Amino acid sequence: MEPGTQFPDQTYQVTRADLVRYAGASGDFNPIHWSDRQATAVGLPGVIAHGMLTMGLAGQAVACWVGGTASIVEFSTRFANPVVVPDDDKGTEIVVSGVVKKILDDGLVQIDVTATCHGEKILGAAKALVRNH
Repeated sequence: MEPGTQFPDQTYQVTRADLVRYAGASGDFNPIHWSDRQATAVGLPGVIAHGMLTMGLAGQAVACWVGGTASIVEFSTRFANPVVVPDDDKGTEIVVSGVVKKILDDGLVQIDVTATCHGEKILGAAKALVRNH
């Protein structure tokens, strides 16, 4: 990996069924992740995906690029915008891209990660530090 190396986009489909499965796995049953009525009552445009689910999908993309989770030393981000998931069978798409930003002195590589939904950034300042094999 060299600075400027771009990784192929990874696209993930997220449906309401995925939100139900994630809620069960994580224990996060906040109604903004399954009830349009509750989500709009608190000012959201509709049901939104769990922030940690979107972060997890970005991490999964990084793992694909670097040959597995064992190479990931650190992953950090801020949540920039919600991912609205419509109540249909199609759901929505999250697209994750990445580029090698720099090679650090300790042999680690910094990958800047971008995650979007409908062209809008959903994660801010997302970066992964990975071992360079």
